[in-house]
Amino acid sequence: MTTPRPFRFGVQASTAVDGRAWVALARNVESLGYSTLTMPDHFDDQLAPVPALMAAAAATETLRVGALVWDNDYRHPVVLAKELATIDVLSGGRLEIGLGAGWLATDYQKSGIAYDSNKVRVDRFEEGLAVIKAAMSGEAFSLAGSHYTINDFTGTPRPVQSPCPPILVGGGGKRVLSIAASLADIIGINGTLSAGAVGPDAIATMTAAAVDQKVAIVHAAAGPRLAHLEFNIRAFLVRVTDDRDAVVEQIAGFVQVDPSMVLESPFVLIGTPAQIVEDLLRRRERWGFSYVIVGADDVEPFAPVVAELAGH
Repeated sequence: MTTPRPFRFGVQASTAVDGRAWVALARNVESLGYSTLTMPDHFDDQLAPVPALMAAAAATETLRVGALVWDNDYRHPVVLAKELATIDVLSGGRLEIGLGAGWLATDYQKSGIAYDSNKVRVDRFEEGLAVIKAAMSGEAFSLAGSHYTINDFTGTPRPVQSPCPPILVGGGGKRVLSIAASLADIIGINGTLSAGAVGPDAIATMTAAAVDQKVAIVHAAAGPRLAHLEFNIRAFLVRVTDDRDAVVEQIAGFVQVDPSMVLESPFVLIGTPAQIVEDLLRRRERWGFSYVIVGADDVEPFAPVVAELAGH
């Protein structure tokens, strides 16, 4: 039997009232034993991830930083690769590269960026990921793709983490999960977001049974790489409470699903710290989830779980 990976935990944050508050958040996340601070990459009311994550890294000693995830369509991959390599150098090797094809339709509509079909966006993302990985190598490379043409380019600076900072690819559909299994180091299991928004269709793909299918896709596509992959989940609903049943009923009523779906979904963590610890241990056994990310509002309430499980 494969020895399970030790748990590590991250926090997904997007903004702060000013620079001091952002730095204070990063330092608090680090002091409470979280491994990573991540950010979304959207055009709504949030800080831009590249400068914000660099500020967080500069204010901490061990905290890893990354986006969950950078949208390939918003930056040319050569530009993004240089920015990411710079973060890795200036942070002393604490970057994680989260990359995705883009999904939030309103980002595209408001910015005027073309919202191409799912297939085209994923095609472009796959090429973009290849460009970023090659740019991290420090060797000259060329690429003649359908979306990017690179001519004898050598990426600089070289990242501290060699040959490339760990890459996280998250997805909910078969193709993106298969790409992740083949090319990424960290597999982020997500709901299916092909509709371009979070609605009933996406929620229906966040059940325990749906996650069984998503993880099975990764296992089938990974082959011998499977033993080296880390499985990640972003817990979107986290409630540390002594009254699990009441909170589950409340959330189930709000999203109009059966309470059992809420309780069993790995995207949800509800209960006392001890109950959540038990849930996470079972989910690691069932799905391999050892890297769990919670929201900025959960930093303090969730800290006892981090103290109990991080590194174990």
